[in-house]
Amino acid sequence: MQIAQVIGRATATVKHPSLIGAVLLLVQPLMRDGHSCDGDPQLVIDTMAAGHGDVVVISSDGAMLRELLSNDQTPARYSTIGFIDPLLNQ
Repeated sequence: MQIAQVIGRATATVKHPSLIGAVLLLVQPLMRDGHSCDGDPQLVIDTMAAGHGDVVVISSDGAMLRELLSNDQTPARYSTIGFIDPLLNQ
């Protein structure tokens, strides 16, 4: 698990069949301090209705994502699994 900030939403005209109907977000992983960037932005499957600027917890739990998408062949790796309270992130 890692914290990340939502920096945008991705739109795809062609995507893997397992991702049809899934909301794709672009997130910037953050360091433990909650402010410094930790690597390159990642594409995640949104399960929390997160929006631009939200700080979320992302997970690379493939089994959970395969079950969520009802597809054992999905290429997706990351998904949102929670929010970080903005009052804790000051």
